[in-house]
Amino acid sequence: MIRAERRLQKLRQGELAALAGVGNRFLSDLENGKPTVELGRAMQVLRMLGLTVTVRARDWRDLE
Repeated sequence: MIRAERRLQKLRQGELAALAGVGNRFLSDLENGKPTVELGRAMQVLRMLGLTVTVRARDWRDLE
């Protein structure tokens, strides 16, 4: 979703990385789904793109 929104806004990875205050490698890792990216920096990128994260409790049936 991050990559799609970046492209929709016609931003290159380097441009978005600079605007969000993160490195190019970090942004590439984030867009490629690296599971260990830092949450705070990921939130900076989301904020810059105008995206939000929603957290909800899992239903016990989701655990199966």
